[in-house]
Amino acid sequence: MISKIIVHKVGNRINQESLILSQQPLDLAEEMTELLEDFFLKSFKSEEQYRFYSETYLVNNTVFGAVSEIFGNPTKFVEEAENIAQHLYDITENPRVKSGELFIVYFEGEENADGHKIDSIGIFKTENKNPFLKIFPQGETFDIEKDYGIGLSKLDKGALIYNSSKESGYAVSVVDNNKNGDADYWFENFLKVKQRDDEYFHTQETLSVYKEFITKQLPQEFEVSKADQADFLNKSINFFKEKESFDYEEFTQEVLEDKNVIESFSNFKSDYEQEMQVSISEDFAISEAAVKKQSRGFKSVIKLDKNFHIYVHGDRKMIETGQDERGKYYRLYFEEEK
Repeated sequence: MISKIIVHKVGNRINQESLILSQQPLDLAEEMTELLEDFFLKSFKSEEQYRFYSETYLVNNTVFGAVSEIFGNPTKFVEEAENIAQHLYDITENPRVKSGELFIVYFEGEENADGHKIDSIGIFKTENKNPFLKIFPQGETFDIEKDYGIGLSKLDKGALIYNSSKESGYAVSVVDNNKNGDADYWFENFLKVKQRDDEYFHTQETLSVYKEFITKQLPQEFEVSKADQADFLNKSINFFKEKESFDYEEFTQEVLEDKNVIESFSNFKSDYEQEMQVSISEDFAISEAAVKKQSRGFKSVIKLDKNFHIYVHGDRKMIETGQDERGKYYRLYFEEEK
């Protein structure tokens, strides 16, 4: 629940807009507190988490330093909230970034079964103003006016920092639904976060590099049909759905099978890690949430000119390819038509 909340107005300094700092926290009624809690927190649906980082020492990350001070001594809330707002104002270098209200919120966590609770700090920026109508009595009739305000349907930008894993940069959830043509503004320039090295990350990255290998690299090195590629994709996503943990050797033997293809994938994975500057584990617990999200991109579709799309969901042996005097063809075998 919200225990402290303060709001600042952060303009775009490149456009010579001002930074207006509040001097004290808001005093909210219970109904408004519940409304704001729902607005702030409902956008954090993904289990993907990040951590603060710095090229030098972690303490040099401005937001990390500020939230550390607040977690250590909540009486510094107002002072450090100002530092966060000043930092956001200072890093704005793109004239397309919109001004907006910056809410700094301290949430008290609920006790778990062990009697422990994890507090969190929220940093939320609202940028878009939506039109709404105000209707009020005017004599014996009503009058109507148009005004603008913050819509409660979707948060523009937000970060939720949990008071855990401080030594590795805390656990941070981040959303940015309004990039304004500047993808680095919120994640990199302001927060300076990177994805946490956890089961979600390893599941996501393994599926990503595998899909890229099957769709781009495999056809360059081996003679494979679109149906073969679809089969590889289906087998891989089924592997992740059926297993609780990932083992690289087990995966490659069951899904790729051929030793030459396995060697090619191993080389491709190493090049990917070097290029993306990540290290993907070969033994980890599989994240169901990451599999669910990634599986949306594993739709095995064979597109034939502009006439047909074949969606492949199962047994590769039920599809045959060939060519006759009329052209190339696919032959599909089935037991039941629905």
